Amino acid sequence: MWRPEPAPSGARAAMTSRRGGISPPPFDSLNLGRSTDDDPDVVSENRRRALVALGLDPAACATAGQVHGADVAVATGPGLHARADALVTRVPGLALAVTAADCLPIVLLAPGAVCVAHSGWRGTVAGMPRAALDAVRAAAGIRSGAGSRAVRALLGPCIGPCCYRVGDEVALQFPPAAVVRDATGPRVDLAAAARLQLVEAGVPADSVLDPPVCTSCSPEWCFSHRRDRGRTGRLWAVVALTE
Repeated sequence: MWRPEPAPSGARAAMTSRRGGISPPPFDSLNLGRSTDDDPDVVSENRRRALVALGLDPAACATAGQVHGADVAVATGPGLHARADALVTRVPGLALAVTAADCLPIVLLAPGAVCVAHSGWRGTVAGMPRAALDAVRAAAGIRSGAGSRAVRALLGPCIGPCCYRVGDEVALQFPPAAVVRDATGPRVDLAAAARLQLVEAGVPADSVLDPPVCTSCSPEWCFSHRRDRGRTGRLWAVVALTE
């Protein structure tokens, strides 16, 4: 797992790798996604292992259905929020998790509140990073502006601009600063697009932690939907308040 250092006070957050589970190929081995063709019982055991490794209760976990939108659900207990792509809570001990395999996972930490979001290209264009920030600020009682300096953002493993080639119909929906162009065509930088939204909304640039790796470039550590042509597992971004 990738964990922020130093660990944020009052919260526990991590981005999983593909290692440490029991799933067989091509989902090997810590597949945490129920939307795959992996054995559901195996996925459940992998999820239990991930939460135990973080010192969290496997029975107290809320997840998002992830429909590639920008809706944020308030989680007050465990269970699936089918229409949401992000979750926010003020409940200590309740783990929030989203899956990803190229899309950008985002964890937001604020005093007394946490949020986790799944932000693919559609969600990012729809404003998911900003929506997640608004939700965690509201939950923490932070007004926009100067109060956003109390928020920390962790951007998880996602497909990077080195590998994310798209058509102009997609690239033109992103700000120019989040698009790389060369003779082969445009490539999108999801993390840069999310960073722009968060910083423009008041989060200090040095409070936004960039992705540790490109998922497509890191087969030993990451699942990648594009690299593996859809036949792959899912990573988790998970966060919980601890006090």
